[in-house]
Amino acid sequence: MEKLILFTINDLAKVTNHRSGEIKFGEKMLTVPKGIDPAQFIKTCEAKYILLGIPEDIGVRANYGRPGAASAWQCAISSIANIQHNRFCKGSQILVLGQLNVCEEMKEVKDLDFNDIDDRSKLSQLVEKIDKDVSHIIFNIIKAGKTPIVIGGGHNNSYGNIKGTALAKGKPINAVNFDAHSDFRILEGRHSGNGFSYAYEEGFLKKYFIFGLHENYTSKSVLDIIKKIEDRVRYTTYDSINIRREKNFNQELILASQFVQTDFYGIEVDLDAIPNVASSAMTLSGFSIEELRQFITYFGKHKNAAYLHICEGAPELCYEKNNHLIGKLIGYLVTDFIKSNNSIEP
Repeated sequence: MEKLILFTINDLAKVTNHRSGEIKFGEKMLTVPKGIDPAQFIKTCEAKYILLGIPEDIGVRANYGRPGAASAWQCAISSIANIQHNRFCKGSQILVLGQLNVCEEMKEVKDLDFNDIDDRSKLSQLVEKIDKDVSHIIFNIIKAGKTPIVIGGGHNNSYGNIKGTALAKGKPINAVNFDAHSDFRILEGRHSGNGFSYAYEEGFLKKYFIFGLHENYTSKSVLDIIKKIEDRVRYTTYDSINIRREKNFNQELILASQFVQTDFYGIEVDLDAIPNVASSAMTLSGFSIEELRQFITYFGKHKNAAYLHICEGAPELCYEKNNHLIGKLIGYLVTDFIKSNNSIEP
């Protein structure tokens, strides 16, 4: 796990706002002690949930998106550290592992032009490099019997999450994705729009359900591909649920769950599905934050839920006075997942 920048107890203290009479997550969350092997500490520590940040937007750039997703991790951990530790959710259940070291890769892409063929090739190669690092870390966390909560970066990192989990479990896994887009595009070189299709083609992804697909932003070619493999890839659209009211939100949760819960599955969340949340593909129409929280709560409470991934939020694209709100939103989603996941009966 040499590509990790470990989060230290001092880092935690810097982002925790202490207040008399209160106990914050930052006072209770664990970090890897200095000089201790992180893989070994993950195995032996009491925390069930392992927080990992991915501060990159290389996959987004390779997909013609607006950069900014690299800023989500720092914003999120600052908010999570200041959640109240109480009877509803305890900070001691969390180990803040740290962030993937993508400093060199982010320097390399700074002046690349995604409209240039050679530069696009370089971007894809860098995404492939990050894929290997993400899958390696996720493999170690899952193998240790813990649950990763991955924050930040583009949706390209779904590939590493799926591959790492599948390798640790010794078989392909399923995934449910709360997203306006399928991210099941053609294999044209790695980017944020084809993490699931690459994982599917390479045998790491068994069954895949896209929850809340936006009909206006899904190509005919993708719909045709999915139709041919509907025994393994299915979707429900946002438009059919909240606009035409042909389908019921809660009923679709049940159908999606029945499709993926037969085996271990990852919970993928793309924040560009929520209106007015700054992201590479920001939207004005979509599910509410409350519906997203219900989605995570519903899928988090099953024993086969293997990980949670929250991506594409871009605080640096927010209005300056409100750029902390994405971190606060991610904090809600993380605790919703932990609360529901803890309610699973042994």
